Amino acid sequence: MSESDNPARPDGTAEPDRPVEPDFPAEGRLAAIDFGTVRIGIAICDPDRILASPLEVHPASHWKEDGEYFRSLIKEERIAAFVVGLPIHCDGGESQKSRECREFARWLAEQTGAPVRMFDERFTTNAAKQRMAGAGLSRKGKKKRVDAIAALVLLESFMESCRYHGELVGQSIYDKPQGGDSLE
Repeated sequence: MSESDNPARPDGTAEPDRPVEPDFPAEGRLAAIDFGTVRIGIAICDPDRILASPLEVHPASHWKEDGEYFRSLIKEERIAAFVVGLPIHCDGGESQKSRECREFARWLAEQTGAPVRMFDERFTTNAAKQRMAGAGLSRKGKKKRVDAIAALVLLESFMESCRYHGELVGQSIYDKPQGGDSLE
């Protein structure tokens, strides 16, 4: 865990009312989540974090009842940690959708016990649509896959950013919204 994950007060003690998060692993398979109100796109990478691929699209209508699904996903796919997309406006501000994604990420951590990191998902859906433009899919086929492809774009961006910066990137699930005209 980096210092920014568990900020301490000047006296060195932990910030009150902030749960201690498990360390985000430096290696092992990650699953990225593109959380939506209708669908949840999921992508995974290999244990060395070199290649990523879309996995599936899961219905989001009753996500608070899907703890067993995500626990099974961890076992079946050998997931070490999750990356959840955080929708951020171009000015850095957050929206109601950002708040919903933060709520989902905290729920996911509680349900699975796995480390969860938030990462800026700006433009992932547009990038996914561009990638699918020449795929020859019907409109319905594109709609079914776009969330998994958006999760793929998110995961690739997260892995590349970690490599580029040489450290863990993104935000803790307990960080307060930052920048722009945030809701909080």
